[in-house]
Amino acid sequence: MATATPKRWPVIAAAAALLIAGAPAVVASAGPSGTAASRPDRAEWAGSWAAAVTRGNSVGLTNTGLNDQSVRMIVHVSVGGPALRVRLSNLYGEQAVSVGRATVARPNTATPDDLSDIDAASVRPLTFTGATTVTMNRGAELLSDPLAFPVADDSDLVVTVHFPTPTGPTTFHGQSQQANFIGAGDLTGTAEGTGFTIRPTCCWFFLSGVDVQRKGSPGALVVLSDSIGDGNGSTVNANRRWPDLLSDRLLADRPDKRTPGVLNLSLAGNRLNHEGTEPGDGNYPGYHQLGPNAAARLNEDVFGQTGVRTVVTHLGINDIWMSNDTPEAIIGTLRQINQQLQQRGLTSLVATLTPYEGHGAPGVWTPQKEATRQAVNAYLRGSREFDGLLDFDRVLRDPARPSQLLPAYDSGDHIHPNDAGNQALANAVPLRLLDL
Repeated sequence: MATATPKRWPVIAAAAALLIAGAPAVVASAGPSGTAASRPDRAEWAGSWAAAVTRGNSVGLTNTGLNDQSVRMIVHVSVGGPALRVRLSNLYGEQAVSVGRATVARPNTATPDDLSDIDAASVRPLTFTGATTVTMNRGAELLSDPLAFPVADDSDLVVTVHFPTPTGPTTFHGQSQQANFIGAGDLTGTAEGTGFTIRPTCCWFFLSGVDVQRKGSPGALVVLSDSIGDGNGSTVNANRRWPDLLSDRLLADRPDKRTPGVLNLSLAGNRLNHEGTEPGDGNYPGYHQLGPNAAARLNEDVFGQTGVRTVVTHLGINDIWMSNDTPEAIIGTLRQINQQLQQRGLTSLVATLTPYEGHGAPGVWTPQKEATRQAVNAYLRGSREFDGLLDFDRVLRDPARPSQLLPAYDSGDHIHPNDAGNQALANAVPLRLLDL
């Protein structure tokens, strides 16, 4: 498995973007996470959308990869601006991957029932250091050149990438809650989606981020979570994950447009202390797409994000139900993550673990595991180490049965919130804590 080091996007790319917007090409020195102090009169890059990526699984499409195929992927950005740049990742690949052509476009709002259609007039090619065809080295990432392409707040973009030769196992995000599309040949410039005959609702392939240009950007908020942040249980294609809904709150709260980006770096099934391939209780087999342990994700999924200033960590419930970890093991890793965030000068918020009685096969929930959850939450509520607490347990639990989700917020599997539950989580975040 390839390892990552913190990203530092070249300042030459930032200068080029400033020139696109007509601003002076002055680039300040960057801080620990590649950001500089915000000035209201200067154009800056801000993270607007991101996804945590993992290695392809041991079987299926993510393992065999793509070959002379195009992937059309829809992303819902948090904040907008007059220019964008796109990140592709081959971080977990086993070989170099050729990108034949890549484009960005807006959805075709005249055909809302077919999300694979794009607005033909909006299609723009993405280039990488001036080239439309490029190779991603094994374990490497690509940052596109700045593109003058106005992006609206709270809007959808469509990125289409053609892979002309076999990619081998993919680098991907396995729980998109969003329909994406695969078709034969180079379909990057094709407006109609009829050629995209494979239509999974699972995955973003090789796509890891979208940055936008903003004046006086207040940075970005990163959500480091599991399937609760990833939106399991929410409506597909509706962007009802709680980080999306928190972004909506921030946009409504800040009419001056000094709105932070919200970057959802959640991974369904992720654990603090275990690898995704480790099996769990209830005959859970484990998969690559659950990702490495959370502490191993920090360099890529937190410190490498553009403009990150605040991080919400909501992890640990999978360590309980899958791995029967002790409170001490869970608390120890949460404390270590917190120390690393604060050492980097980031605001570190932590969320309590939410109820799950009734989820899964016998043994997945037990009174002993519930005692572990309560012990972790008691520690978090009493700790003064973190910069703030989000008490998600109090938001979602049934007051009559605190070990269970409130029925009105239960998606049906007794662990993941539905749309109403996601809205309740977003509403419960005190905006004053975000330090943005």
